[in-house]
Amino acid sequence: MASSEASTGSLGASPRKQSTGLVHAYINRSAWTSSNKGLYVDTTRQPRAGETNGKEYHFVAVPEFKDLIEKGAFIEWAQFSNNYYGTSVAAVKDVSEKQGKQCILDIDMQGVISVKKTDLNARFLFIAPPSLDDLKQRLEGRGTETPESLKARLEQATKEMEYSKQENAHDKIIVNDDLEKAYTELKDFVTQE
Repeated sequence: MASSEASTGSLGASPRKQSTGLVHAYINRSAWTSSNKGLYVDTTRQPRAGETNGKEYHFVAVPEFKDLIEKGAFIEWAQFSNNYYGTSVAAVKDVSEKQGKQCILDIDMQGVISVKKTDLNARFLFIAPPSLDDLKQRLEGRGTETPESLKARLEQATKEMEYSKQENAHDKIIVNDDLEKAYTELKDFVTQE
């Protein structure tokens, strides 16, 4: 799905597979070790095959997630396909302040809007599919989408692509049609001061 990424000396931003793959490629090719990748989104969805709690996501029950919302524990959170996703303040501060690392968040449009309301000095990157047809093919190729979830993801991608066209929505847009080129653009964006 289309995705927004935010990045600063302390914060970066987007739950989407297309952009997540590109971001993970950047992290895996950089000098980071697995222990340096420690910012994970909380989610109420069930783990997919091969996913481990605390590795890809921090999996929590809906009541626990709602309690965290009430306590103001998230910088941003969103509900998508009947699941909640959120980035906790503590997780971002742990990476940016305690570890002294640049924090990259993988958030959707709602997350971008929420982060823009904070005092975090974020930069925003939108990783766009070449087209909706291309995105549909990629999602179908994963073999993890039901017809209903595919429709919902494509509808959300359309909204996010429209949002990305608004002035000052993002600092940069990368079209993910060539992995190496997109990777280089991502690396350049993240490493610029």
